Amino acid sequence: MAAAAAGVSIRWHYSSSFPATPRTHHNRFLPNHSTTSLSFYSKRLAPAVCSLKSSDSTGREGKSFSFKECAVSFALAVGLITGAPSMADWCPDANAVAVNPALPDVAVLISGPPIKDPGALLRYALPIDNKAIREVQKPLEDITDSLKIAGLKALDSVERNVRQASRALKQGKSLIIAGLAEPKRAQGGEVLDKLETGLDELQQIVESRNRDGVAPKQKELLDYVGSVEEDMVNGFPYEVPEEYKNMPLLKGRATVDMKVKVKDNPNLEDCVFRIVLDGYNAPVTAGNFVDLVQRHFYDGMQIQRADGFVVQTGDPEGPAEGFIDPSTEKTRTIPLEIMVDGEKAPVYGTTLEELGLYKAQTKLPFNAFGTMAMARDEFEDNSASSQIFWLLKESELTPSNANILDGRYSVFGYITQNEDLLADVKVGDVIESMQVVAGLENLANPSYKIAG
Repeated sequence: MAAAAAGVSIRWHYSSSFPATPRTHHNRFLPNHSTTSLSFYSKRLAPAVCSLKSSDSTGREGKSFSFKECAVSFALAVGLITGAPSMADWCPDANAVAVNPALPDVAVLISGPPIKDPGALLRYALPIDNKAIREVQKPLEDITDSLKIAGLKALDSVERNVRQASRALKQGKSLIIAGLAEPKRAQGGEVLDKLETGLDELQQIVESRNRDGVAPKQKELLDYVGSVEEDMVNGFPYEVPEEYKNMPLLKGRATVDMKVKVKDNPNLEDCVFRIVLDGYNAPVTAGNFVDLVQRHFYDGMQIQRADGFVVQTGDPEGPAEGFIDPSTEKTRTIPLEIMVDGEKAPVYGTTLEELGLYKAQTKLPFNAFGTMAMARDEFEDNSASSQIFWLLKESELTPSNANILDGRYSVFGYITQNEDLLADVKVGDVIESMQVVAGLENLANPSYKIAG
C-alpha cells in the first residue's frame, strides 16, 4: 500500500499506456491543461510524476513506452482538505482504500498566499541571513501587486513601494555591505551602487507617469538585489554526505538556456527557456543535470509528456530508463534530495511524508509555473536518473503548505524567462539544445570531462 500524504493510504494504477511519443494514444486519466481551477482535482486524478518505462510491446522503434505503474497517493488527502468529492466520485473503477486518515492541521496548511514568482523563490532560497537587503527586496517585489491596480492609479502605490525600498537601502547600506562575502565585497558594492542609481531612475519613471516603464525597471532592480544576495554567500554552506560526495555536484547556482523547436505553431517555432539551477539546496540533483547537459544528453530529445499538468522529457531511446554511465555501463541514479526550510542541509533518500514532516516547508517549493524537478519511480525514492519535468499549474490550486508534490520530488530549479511559453510545448516537440551559460565553474566532479 502506497504511503499517502498526511497519513492517508490509497493506491491506484493507470490502466492504459502513457503517451511517450505522438504515435501512442492519450491516456484518458491525464488532466486537461485548460482546467485551472481547484475543481480540477475534484473531477480528475493528478498523476504522480514517475519515470517513463519501456515494455515488450511495439511502439517507438519497436517498443512501447508506458507510464510506470504509479500510485496517486495524495488524491484523497487533497479531497479531505478542500472538501472535494470522494475517490469513488473521481474514479469509480479505482481500487482505492483509505485507512485511518490523519491529516495535518489545516489551520497551519492555509497560512497565506504562496510566493509564485520564480525569481523571488530563488532569492529567498539563498543561504543568507541579512535583514537589511530583504527590506529592500520586499517592497520591490510588492510592485507586482501594485501594478494590478487599474490605470495610472497603480503608480501611487508603486511610488510608495519605491520610496520604501530607497529608504531601506539608505538606512541599511552599511549592514548590507558588511554582509557581503569578503572575496565578493568589491563586486557586490558595485552592484549596490547600480541598485541605488536604478531606484532613483524608477522614481523618475513613476513621477513621469510612465506605467509601462515600471515593470522592466523593477525586474532590473530585483536582478541587482539577487546578485547582491548571491555575493553574501561565502563558499558552500555544508558538506554533502560521504556516499554522494564523489558524484557531480553543483556547489552554487548555474544558468541553462534550453532551445525547443515547437512544431505545428507558426507563431512560435523556436523557444528559448532560461533555467536557473539551485545547487545550494539541491547540489546532487542539479550537479547531475548540469553534467548531463555538458554531455549533450538532452540535445535532439523529444518532449515525451505534455498533458497540462507537467511537461516531461529525459527518457532516452532504447530500453534504458535513464542515463547509462559509460564507465559502469549501468544506469546512473541519484537520491531523492529535499531541503527543508530552516535546516542547514538537505534530507536524502526519503520523502518528508515518510519522515512524518507533514507541516514542513521546502526551500524550493512547487509554487511557480515552470518549477523543475526529477521524475522517479513512485515507490523508489532514489531511482531518479535523467528524466525531468516542469510543473504547469497555478499554485493557488492547493494551500501553500499543502502542496501535493512538495517533499516527494527533488526540485532543483525554475524557468525564469519565457516560462509562460511552456504551456505551448507539446509531445513530439524537440529540444534542439541545452547550454550552460553561467555557473559551470560551480560544478564539482564533472564526469563529462572524464568521459571526454
